Formats: sequence, C-alpha cells, structure tokens
Amino acid sequence: MTTTAPATMPPFHLAFPVHDLAAARRFYGGLLGCPEGRSSPDWIDFNFYGHQIVAHLAPAECGFSQVSAVDGHGVPVRHFGAVLSMDQWQALADKLTAAGTTFVIEPYIRFKGEVGEQATMFFRDPSNNAVEIKAFANLDSLFAR
Repeated sequence: MTTTAPATMPPFHLAFPVHDLAAARRFYGGLLGCPEGRSSPDWIDFNFYGHQIVAHLAPAECGFSQVSAVDGHGVPVRHFGAVLSMDQWQALADKLTAAGTTFVIEPYIRFKGEVGEQATMFFRDPSNNAVEIKAFANLDSLFAR
C-alpha cells in the first residue's frame, strides 16, 4: 500500500459511520492493509492510500445506500474509494477474491474501448459502507469526457 499521497495532490479527509470499531480495524487495517493512525474509544484514523479516513462509531448511521445504473450494474450511490495503478488494483482484487470477499460488483473492466476505460470493483465493509477501487491504464483519462 502507498503510505503517502502524491506531492502534487493534497490528501482528502473522509469520516464515515461504523457499527463496530474492532470490525472496522480488521477490515481496513487487516484486510485492506491501511496503517492505523490515532484512535479513541469512538473513532479510528486510517491511512487509505495516503488519504485520511476516519471510522466513527455511529451504529444508527450505518445502512444501505441507494444504487444507480452505470454500465449495466447497480452502483452504490454513496461510496468512496481510491484510484490505483493497474498492478495495485489487480493485486488487491486477487487478495480480496482469495479472502472470500463478497463483491457488490465483481472486478471487471468498465467502459471497455471507450474514453475513461477503467478497472473497477465494489465491495462493502462490515458496516455496509460501499468501497470502490478502480484503476486506469492511462491516468490522464481520469477526468476525460
């Protein structure tokens, strides 16, 4: 896992609800390999590919998000994630598959042959937060139309 953000891009911060901090620690720290930062009895910071994500204990805020049709799939509307290199994406897809992860959307290539072609996968954390990990063969097409 990359532990720092690119020098030209400031890291983002995202706080999200979880129903159980120990489960969040196992998922983000253990399965995804995100180094842990500060924590308290109510929250945990994780280094998510150079960005700060914070799991806050808030069980009542956890729940299913609506889906939107994209490329023939029901994409969770509320989700977050990271854009990795193709090699990093494939390694994580292989790791998650080997771990028996239930995917919302299995790893595949979206928009094949079009501008913005990308590898993508969606899965949920133990608190039902949707996570998307994607990669572009050419990162210059990240915002291409």
